[in-house]
Amino acid sequence: MIKLTPSLLAADLMNLGGEIEAMMKCGVDQLHFDVMDAHFVPNLSFGPSFCRAIHRRFPELKIDAHLMMDNALDYLDAFVGYGASSVTVHEEAFADPGAALRAIHEKGVQAGLSVKPGTPAEALLPYLDQADIILIMTVEPGFGGQKFMPDQVEKIRFLRRAGYRGVIAVDGGVCPDNAALLQQAGANWLVMGTAFFRSPDPQAVARAVEELNEKEGNRQ
Repeated sequence: MIKLTPSLLAADLMNLGGEIEAMMKCGVDQLHFDVMDAHFVPNLSFGPSFCRAIHRRFPELKIDAHLMMDNALDYLDAFVGYGASSVTVHEEAFADPGAALRAIHEKGVQAGLSVKPGTPAEALLPYLDQADIILIMTVEPGFGGQKFMPDQVEKIRFLRRAGYRGVIAVDGGVCPDNAALLQQAGANWLVMGTAFFRSPDPQAVARAVEELNEKEGNRQ
């Protein structure tokens, strides 16, 4: 099954409550929460208190926290305590990514591991049995609205051939036009920012993803 996970980075922050309400009316129940520290990636975004505000207003919403940070574990208690249902950190940010995944699991939430486009999929192999989620970046992390890198799709196929059965999320330039390709490669979560929140018809975007599930069900 493939799941739409809109990225908060592309939402209208001056109307965030309305944006999330509209998103949920489209049948979407999960939000991708991008956290950037202006060091690991060249941008600065949302902190834990923002996560708490969203969770308080929309307690039924799943918050998928993507910590693009050098010191992500220093903020783990805050994000989990403020409502994150899953936390993903970067392989490149840790000398021991496995220890980071264990620390996240100890907090009782799903643990994810992400790689930038320049990091080979082989770097993930030691952690396949520990990661609930693997997030493949199909743009250089830091800014929304970038062009999808199609060569990154092979990483998804590689992980499935390696036997990984967890969630594979894809983030960066994801849109309805490449959603079927990503599904066929083995992706489960489609992180869409601009393609969803800035679409003239977000409902149509959500419907297009749901139709992929219907087609998959018909083939089985």
